[in-house]
Amino acid sequence: MKRVSASLLPPIALDPQGVAPIYRQLSDWFRRAIVDGQLQPGQRVPSTRALAGELKVSRLPVLSAYEQLHAEGYLETFTGAGTCVAGAIPLGAPDKPRRRRGSASSALTASPMRRVATRAMAMAGPEQTWLDSQGAFRVGLPALDAFPHEAWARLLSRHARHVDTESLVYGDPLGYLPLREAIADYLRTVRAVRADASQVMITTGAQHGVQVCTHVLLDAGDTAWVEEPGYPGAHQALAAVDAKVVLVPVDEDGLDVAEGIRRGPDARMVYLTPSHQFPLGVTMSASRRMQLLQWAAREGRWIVEDDYDSEYRFGGKPVPSLQGLDADGRVIYVGTFSKVMFPALRLGWLVVPKDLVPAFRMARDALDTCSPMLPQRAMTDFIREGHFARHIRRMRALYAARRAALLGAIERHLPGRLQVVGAEAGMQLAALLPRGMDDIALSRAAARAGVSIRPLSQCWRGPGARHGLILGYGGVDAHAIEEGIRRLAQCM
Repeated sequence: MKRVSASLLPPIALDPQGVAPIYRQLSDWFRRAIVDGQLQPGQRVPSTRALAGELKVSRLPVLSAYEQLHAEGYLETFTGAGTCVAGAIPLGAPDKPRRRRGSASSALTASPMRRVATRAMAMAGPEQTWLDSQGAFRVGLPALDAFPHEAWARLLSRHARHVDTESLVYGDPLGYLPLREAIADYLRTVRAVRADASQVMITTGAQHGVQVCTHVLLDAGDTAWVEEPGYPGAHQALAAVDAKVVLVPVDEDGLDVAEGIRRGPDARMVYLTPSHQFPLGVTMSASRRMQLLQWAAREGRWIVEDDYDSEYRFGGKPVPSLQGLDADGRVIYVGTFSKVMFPALRLGWLVVPKDLVPAFRMARDALDTCSPMLPQRAMTDFIREGHFARHIRRMRALYAARRAALLGAIERHLPGRLQVVGAEAGMQLAALLPRGMDDIALSRAAARAGVSIRPLSQCWRGPGARHGLILGYGGVDAHAIEEGIRRLAQCM
């Protein structure tokens, strides 16, 4: 068998001992490649001399094949451009396999030959009409207008201009060591996290960190607690490993640990957001924290603490991390730069108990090897040169002002119609709608009016969902907040 991997063509296989002559094998191959879309209209093909040389055959069968394809309308020749695929496939071309009409998911499940794994369907999230707009009140969007673009661009340029071999090869699955050291120093100081650089793993954000945790800590069929209501991304990460989910209710003191033990005493993992619960915004009480840690230590369970935006708290100092209270090494701490810097940076971290570091390193190496080196190096300097701390201080004041603007706009335009909850921290707040109002229908109407609101009911997986709105205020100024609430009032 003779093969060629030309720059313009997929590999061609010829059988010199076959029944069909070489020129017919070539012409048949080109017809199939053009009809199947492997070769696109107008795409240049190699000259007969070049192709014959690549295939190590006489030029004569290649000339014969090209002449046949010209005659049938599959190839065209242009002055200065050589031989190209014709602009239109000629009539009488072989029929392509017919596809069933319908959505992508129905196409995948319609035929056993196109079936995908059940967990792929389970990972699908709810409808996200609120993503159609980038304005008010997009959840998870920081104040990009106030980001120190010049300082960041200067640091990126510094490292892009001085690229060394270490920057171009595969990196440590745990991440760039100087960045891990900087993160460990920051977390010890600001979040009371017990960590050194050897325990820090750089991830591509909080969601990726949760996914790594589920791969390391859970086998298929294992049980995990998840807050109800809670973060939909946690359900997606658990579905990816075929874990069973136990929904544990959240009240004004956070996760109800006693109810969790009653519903899922054999759970191997607990996922929660104790410092700023998503989506309700409550803070887990000290007694609940100690109750959870004692149960995890006694039963040998793992706790995944997602601390996604705890830098921003307006009713006092940031609440210390759950991990900092953990004396038995049961907590894996998840953090991200997406809310402090910008989402496209795709950098986050895990703080892992020391005895689990080898398992996490192996899992990271198997899943996606390592994070890109250039942004890691720039982020290291951004922290060490003081830009990070200054930026957080500025953003804390800015978000407090934007939160006040949002609460004021709600009071002016929607008095008595929204019950605000969880407004003391973060870059978002939740608000309950009057009974009988559909938050998903409202989110669609708001999207048509250019307003992004995330339906609160989508954060419930069991019965008893409350309808409400999750309003992000971090990425919008006071004028856009006022206009957004005015439009929302009209939609309601």
